[in-house]
Amino acid sequence: MPKIKTHKGAAKRFKKTGTGKVARRKSGARHILSSKSPGRKRNLAQDTLVSPAMEKTVKQMIPY
Repeated sequence: MPKIKTHKGAAKRFKKTGTGKVARRKSGARHILSSKSPGRKRNLAQDTLVSPAMEKTVKQMIPY
């Protein structure tokens, strides 16, 4: 059985946690930050988990 190739675009955006879940960054924290409240910006800076609906797809793209 040949090895599975990693999807390099996905590898740059997602990482696996110690328990096998998939972490991602939140969107909306790149520009036009002056109109966003400090609490909102603080919330956007934290990583979050990929939704259960997308987790299987992402795990196939980053198998290792």
